Amino acid sequence: MRLDKFICRCTELTRSEAKKLLKQGEIRVAGDIVKDPGFQVYPESDVTLFDNPLSFEQARYYMLHKPQDCICSNIDELYPSVLHFLDVDRAFDLHIAGRLDADTTGLVLITDDGQWSHKITSPKKDCAKRYRVQTSKDIPASAVQAFADGVQLQNEAKLTKPAILDILSPREALLTISEGKYHQVKRMFAAIGNRVIGLHREKIGEIELDSSLEQGQWRVLSEEEIASVSKS
Repeated sequence: MRLDKFICRCTELTRSEAKKLLKQGEIRVAGDIVKDPGFQVYPESDVTLFDNPLSFEQARYYMLHKPQDCICSNIDELYPSVLHFLDVDRAFDLHIAGRLDADTTGLVLITDDGQWSHKITSPKKDCAKRYRVQTSKDIPASAVQAFADGVQLQNEAKLTKPAILDILSPREALLTISEGKYHQVKRMFAAIGNRVIGLHREKIGEIELDSSLEQGQWRVLSEEEIASVSKS
């Protein structure tokens, strides 16, 4: 990986701060001063800052089955943070890649790899998310084409991006979207005169919620699951 990224992963420095220290000659690799931020190093490389060795820790990746009445935040507010469910060191140093409302359940991805989570949350990446939706009224067949064409959300200038709606029963459906607008699923159904009364996220990209996880349980992501995001 790049030397400046290595430094940031080992410290609390920002990328710009790391580059400044590199320019000042404060970083050594295998005893030699290196000033190039793009210099390639490895987790086991001998890197020092102010002659103090830097210890590289591998990034962490988890999936959590989020229950209701908790929030995807690093700070407890009206509801507690989902990070309380993780029985790991420095859980609150992690962040949530793609948030859910307090009353929404399902798949949450948690990591300390900012570039990895950016590929999930960035609107430019078009990362698909699949939700199971329960509604207060029957879902008309016409909603399938309406969602595929894009719907007009209140206070939004543009239509939503094409979405895939699979109606399972009169009041239950699977909805796959590639955006992350505020309360988007609820607002999409509101736009066709319906109301969401139950919402559960099943899948993000190629990562599907592990059916063996009860609400509040979590596990480490597999190498294949991590790579499925990294290659996108």
